[in-house]
Amino acid sequence: MSVTTVERAASVEPPARSQPSYLTSGNTIASWLLTRDHKRIALLFLASITFYFFIGGIAATLMRLNLATPQGLLQPAVYNRMFTMHGIIMVWFFLIPSIPTTFGNFFVPLMIGARDLAFPRVNLASWYVFNLSGLVVLYALIMGGADTGWTFYTPLSTVYANGYVFAAAMAVFINGFSSIMTSLNFIVTIHRMRAPGMTWMRLPLFVWAIYAVSIVMLTATPVLAMDTFLLAVERFIGVGLFDPNHGGDPLLWQHMFWFYSHPAVYIMILPAMGVVSELIPCFARRPIFGYSGMTIALMSLAILSFFVWAHHMFVAGISIYAGIVFSLMTFFVAVPSAIKVFNWTVSLHKGSIVFDAPMLYALGFVLLFTVGGVTGLMLATLAVDVDLHGTYFVIAHFHYIMVGATVSAFFGALHYWWPKITGRLYPEMWARFAAILTYVGFNLTFFPQFILGYLGMARRSYTYPAVWQSWNLLSSAGASILAVAYVLPLLYLGWSLFRGLKATANPWGATGLEWTISSPPPKHNFERTPVVVTEPYCYDPERHTFVTQEGVLHDE
Repeated sequence: MSVTTVERAASVEPPARSQPSYLTSGNTIASWLLTRDHKRIALLFLASITFYFFIGGIAATLMRLNLATPQGLLQPAVYNRMFTMHGIIMVWFFLIPSIPTTFGNFFVPLMIGARDLAFPRVNLASWYVFNLSGLVVLYALIMGGADTGWTFYTPLSTVYANGYVFAAAMAVFINGFSSIMTSLNFIVTIHRMRAPGMTWMRLPLFVWAIYAVSIVMLTATPVLAMDTFLLAVERFIGVGLFDPNHGGDPLLWQHMFWFYSHPAVYIMILPAMGVVSELIPCFARRPIFGYSGMTIALMSLAILSFFVWAHHMFVAGISIYAGIVFSLMTFFVAVPSAIKVFNWTVSLHKGSIVFDAPMLYALGFVLLFTVGGVTGLMLATLAVDVDLHGTYFVIAHFHYIMVGATVSAFFGALHYWWPKITGRLYPEMWARFAAILTYVGFNLTFFPQFILGYLGMARRSYTYPAVWQSWNLLSSAGASILAVAYVLPLLYLGWSLFRGLKATANPWGATGLEWTISSPPPKHNFERTPVVVTEPYCYDPERHTFVTQEGVLHDE
């Protein structure tokens, strides 16, 4: 077995700087707002999505407070607007952009030995477009919000909705252009700017995941843009597209929407899979099991995600034969996901596992993703879906995948790469406590919703029979714990910026080119282009050597 080495000195301490850190190279507001440095743009995205994460979280908090008792606190119309804005903001302004725009922006060039992304100006423009779409969605929220649900189902969005549905839909339309620019940048960068010797089968799995998700974003997002544009055409011109009163077909909207939105599920989860594929080998002290199989599984998920959209429509009126085909395809798409879970589990076997905070978040991801995947197969079964469709069972399944898994991976990545990004270490005990609290709070919040869905509680309901109050109260109590778990990292990571210990170049003893440069990285990443001469390596800081399971391969 060979390993990746690079033609540079390996040292435990950061190398002497010949250029300033990206954080200290210009400290004016203009130097940040007009930057073309991929690392600074990643931090701008991090600030933006953190803001929207808490806006979406406030809406979720109001919903859970309302559902703590059958009588509720909110008027039905207000509740409708809260769950609509919660869905819109969390899906398009946090979950979809979270990992690619932050950690993808920051680390893809570092991982492949490049100085920047292929199109730095386009990268900065994508952040401005993202924030423009955010201003539009905040306008819709402040002016009264939309009340159709985040799916904008017609005829709710064309006939019965309030006047701010169009503003919310246009926010999603504008947001799509940011996703397209980001994904195009990643694809070109990974194709054309890899360091010498960095072949496709030497790429880190995180880079493979970003590449796979970029293909999905680039091909699926235009469909959503077309969908929302046609919604505006019907709403303002009166052309019959979706409204049956004008000769339209409501199912057309669902087909077009889910043709984008089911791949969007993988836009959210594929980068998370890439993150976990970096964390587990590092903290298990073992190479990832089945590297080639993992890359095939990632690309298979990206491709197969386009063939299962109608499993959201089993009770919408599609033919029984179409339902059977899409049910079968959904079971088929579960195979690559199962391969990844198997490979992560085998990678842990006989490993020297270190239970630091990033590893705790990674393990939480695997467990929550597995629960979400198994319940997804239940919903893919036609007979079961007829009974559970439109209930809280679907809500619980969706959140186990999107919130439990994706957000766990996001926080895992944040803790793993925080020393590299900032050059500071955070208090590890607080981080471990937050990771455990996240897992406890999440399961208390959403597992009762499986039971509520099985009992028949419809989603989007602002009230319910009193007999279900105990389960709803437990779910609301869990949400309060989860909220604390999500706020804690903001506090101790913020503290670490000023009081944290200084980080070395590689505090985890991790792998990859990004760990061979100083923390925080220099402005232009590498003083000279690294040359990759073998396959993925593991650096042992105690022996000052690059090693694999078979022993020392390259001694500096």
